[in-house]
Amino acid sequence: MIQIRTLSDLSIPRGARVFYRVDYNVPLDGSRITDATRIEETLPTLRFLRDAGARIVIASHLGRPKGERKPKYSLAPVREKLAELAKCNVAWSDDCTGDAVVAKTSSIREGDLLLLENLRFYPGEEKNDAGFAAELRKLADLYVNDAFGACHRAHASIEALPRLFDPDDTAGGLLLARELEFLQKVTQVSDRPFVALLGGAKIAGKIEPLEALVNLADTVLIGGGMANTFLAARGVEMGGSLVDKDSIDVANRIERGQHRANVLLPADLVCGDDLENPRVIETVSGEKGLAAGQKAFDIGPHTVSQFTNELANARTIFWNGPMGVFEKKAFAKGTMAMARAVAESNAISVVGGGESVEAVKASGFANKITHISTGGGASLEFISGVALPGVEVLRK
Repeated sequence: MIQIRTLSDLSIPRGARVFYRVDYNVPLDGSRITDATRIEETLPTLRFLRDAGARIVIASHLGRPKGERKPKYSLAPVREKLAELAKCNVAWSDDCTGDAVVAKTSSIREGDLLLLENLRFYPGEEKNDAGFAAELRKLADLYVNDAFGACHRAHASIEALPRLFDPDDTAGGLLLARELEFLQKVTQVSDRPFVALLGGAKIAGKIEPLEALVNLADTVLIGGGMANTFLAARGVEMGGSLVDKDSIDVANRIERGQHRANVLLPADLVCGDDLENPRVIETVSGEKGLAAGQKAFDIGPHTVSQFTNELANARTIFWNGPMGVFEKKAFAKGTMAMARAVAESNAISVVGGGESVEAVKASGFANKITHISTGGGASLEFISGVALPGVEVLRK
């Protein structure tokens, strides 16, 4: 069981400057934030730090500017949203390092917030550069990390920086602690049956968590494009469907290997001749396969029924990846049905980031899920048993 230093272990003198690393890598439509979940999830830690009288220096990345200052990746829109949600003024720094920034950290009052510009405007961030970390160290007396979504990255603000503080002056925030608590309910599962529901476009990028889950779970339900690849590995004709041909061998290895879980694939599929403007939509047997002009875009009604029954009997559920192209109304039924089934189960339910979060929110059942992870890649790596640099540096 991984145990990290948390806010309850941290002594915060009034007026102390806290470097608060968050993951405000939010989706943007121009300068409009389309989903503020990652900001909202940091509010409890911010309240804790403000009540303690800390001067809070907030740092995050946004997008992939690759060490260059690119206006479209500025955190300025985040500042406005954070001020709205936190109901307070948020001071702004156009830089992350330098004497002027150090002066700003000292000029803000107890309980105030200062947001730094995008850390990834600096090449040293992604290079885990010691010199860049040393410059960031000048900005604070204490270090708190709530950026679970970036904890699998050995970046300067995640890995090198906390090592420059006395360990007793570093901690995980309330969000990071919650992420680890619930993801460990999956990796250290005690409430069974444990059902894993996996989907998304491809197996590639999910091989390690997939192999971990077939040995952890009692049942693994596979839908989405991932299921197409497994069905193709069985010799089923998949027509024009998305098939991850490079992962056929992986699917065969999992299908034929010795593991704990019973792996279930779709009994039927909802197919169309085109995604954007389908003229023909029909349900096809998962055993008989698809004709040349058909493409699988969702799981069918028999599969929904079977998967729903499995989820209803579960005591622990981990879900990552939609069952189809849920963004299109014609092919959203499977994913929305799974969201309802997970929400209505009596299980501890953990949704592992990425498109799964979008799907759960679109379904209207998000408030009935036990835990929705803020980290897609990080949650999958954690499930795989990979040590996350941002977590390891905070271990007790």
